[in-house]
Amino acid sequence: MTSAVGEDFQDAVLPDQEWEGRSFERCDFTDADLTGLSTRNCVFTECVFTGTDLNASQHVATAFRSCKFERTVLGKSTLDGCSLLGSSFVDCRLRAWRLRETDLTLVGMGGADLRGLDLRGIRFREANLTDCDLRRCDLREADFTGARLLGARLAEADLRDARLDADAMVQANLRGARVDTMLALTFAAAHGLRVD
Repeated sequence: MTSAVGEDFQDAVLPDQEWEGRSFERCDFTDADLTGLSTRNCVFTECVFTGTDLNASQHVATAFRSCKFERTVLGKSTLDGCSLLGSSFVDCRLRAWRLRETDLTLVGMGGADLRGLDLRGIRFREANLTDCDLRRCDLREADFTGARLLGARLAEADLRDARLDADAMVQANLRGARVDTMLALTFAAAHGLRVD
């Protein structure tokens, strides 16, 4: 595996690159043009993607561990079988994101606009989703165990077979969300209702 530690890729122009089996640790990709980047089995650890253009990028079985994404363009990007464990997203463009079997455990993305995305089966364990806009999202089978959802908007979201704990049921705005019987009972219990 080719590895880079502490390298400076600031302002690099590297469109349509194909990286496989590469490792990057504490590298700085600030303002880099990585449009159309394709990664497979790569690992990015504590890397910075401030102002980076990752538009139309594709990532398969790639890990972004504790990376910082700020004002990053991720439009039309695809993540398949990836992990973003502990990464943070601030003021990023995520509306055209395509995620499949991706782990967002411990991710910080408070205030993110994720409206209408297909996030079915995504793992959001212990993620910070405070004030996130998740309206009209497909969240079936998603795992929100321990996630912070204070002020999150879930109107018209499909939450059937999703895992939400009592705190999430109280914190999030679920008005108009589609739920199954089990979630409806959890919601009732979280709000102090007795179901006989």
